[in-house]
Amino acid sequence: MSNIKYREDIVLRLQARKDQRSHDFRYIFLSEQKLGFLQKFDKMMSFFQRILDWIRSLFWKEEMELTLVGLQYSGKTTFVNVIASGQYNEDMIPTVGFNMRKISKGNVTIKVWDIGGQPRFRSMWERYCRGVNCIVYMVDAADHDKFDASKNELHNLLDKPQLSGIPVLVLGNKRDLPNAIDEKELIEKLNLSSVQDREICCYSISCKEKQNIDITLQWLMNHSKSKS
Repeated sequence: MSNIKYREDIVLRLQARKDQRSHDFRYIFLSEQKLGFLQKFDKMMSFFQRILDWIRSLFWKEEMELTLVGLQYSGKTTFVNVIASGQYNEDMIPTVGFNMRKISKGNVTIKVWDIGGQPRFRSMWERYCRGVNCIVYMVDAADHDKFDASKNELHNLLDKPQLSGIPVLVLGNKRDLPNAIDEKELIEKLNLSSVQDREICCYSISCKEKQNIDITLQWLMNHSKSKS
């Protein structure tokens, strides 16, 4: 009698193991089905998102206006050419007076005022900075002799009541040169921490090597405004 009961226990255990394996197989099969469905769903949603972005680019254009200032030979016009066409030109002619250029990036149109940096043009800076989305201030990060002048001109500009609250992006250009200072040093040299009445950001870039141009463009596009 005990032998029969023992064999019955073995049969029950084997059946339980078989049932468990069958359950595990069904679980794995269903999990793979679920994973396949989720992958297809993600692809479908990505497809619809691309269509939505395309439609939005047709009907919901965004625009921004910025003014680019800084001392002469800091690379302002070179920066405009790089973000517009991706082309770097070593032999740029300094801007006389000002230039205006419209640059399209996706569904954002950027209107750029590039103002000359020579002393006789600096009195124009304030006028062209009024009412823009942001001010971009270019600094030659490798020209140590001009840091004091750059700091003074920047703070004189930001002290103008008409420019209160306008965001400022400071760019330390020519980071590819061995004697260029980094962002931390530039913030200290220009005393940017003392600016409290507006958003201010600082990046170290190289127009020649196209370093950090992408994050600079992203910052600019984040400060665009929808057309009314």
